[in-house]
Amino acid sequence: MNKKQLNILSNNLVNAFIKKKIIKPIPTKFCKNIRNAELLRKTCENKINWPIIGFKAGGTAIPVLKKLKAKEPFYASIFNKNLLKNKSRVKINKYTLGIELEVCYQIKKEFFLLSKKVNKKNISNFITHMAPSLEIVGYRQKKIGIKYLGDLSSDFGANIKFVIGKKVKFKKINIKNLKTVIFNKNSNIKVFGNTNAVYKNPLNSLLFLLKKLKKDKVFLNKNFYVFTGSTVGIVPLKNKGVYIGKIDKLGSVKTSIT
Repeated sequence: MNKKQLNILSNNLVNAFIKKKIIKPIPTKFCKNIRNAELLRKTCENKINWPIIGFKAGGTAIPVLKKLKAKEPFYASIFNKNLLKNKSRVKINKYTLGIELEVCYQIKKEFFLLSKKVNKKNISNFITHMAPSLEIVGYRQKKIGIKYLGDLSSDFGANIKFVIGKKVKFKKINIKNLKTVIFNKNSNIKVFGNTNAVYKNPLNSLLFLLKKLKKDKVFLNKNFYVFTGSTVGIVPLKNKGVYIGKIDKLGSVKTSIT
């Protein structure tokens, strides 16, 4: 790996991320090889001084992983300036890929003090709240489409903004089989989905991400969010206006796309 090239590329991406600019596409080798993509992402994230408020899991749809020949999803940090309140407005450009409807968990900071292995039995001890959320997905580059999972991972996880709905206290429900829908209020376009599209179960996605945080020795001294992946795939933003996402038993979330 050429450290000089890595430093130049990461500086360019960070500058684009902070100043909301669009740059020319990064070399394919940083996308085709997931290790290179992850190295670039982490290098970029380490250069951002904004507070981290959570993490996203990406590539959690099994069919997508198979299509892209990827072994597992990836995760990326979410910075405070990329999280918006319900009904917020989001401005997009032609390199915005689309919008996703996700299950979000709020996790206690005590998770980072856990000395045991993370497993399905103990992760529920650290969940305080759940919420529906919308993720606007896109690049900081003049690039359209997805050829490799690293396309998404290398560019800050390809997250533009997250809009979070009303949080509800965590309770054990059949989270792996909840009906979901996202629709455009202006054009009446509707896309239906199910939470089982998220790594077969959003809790599987949560477990995957928490294990990665432990492996990478990530530590935050505050409660944080985990966005588990799309229940409806990436819905193209062909029309601007109000988009509403609904997840059974969790509620709804709304954003205005301009």
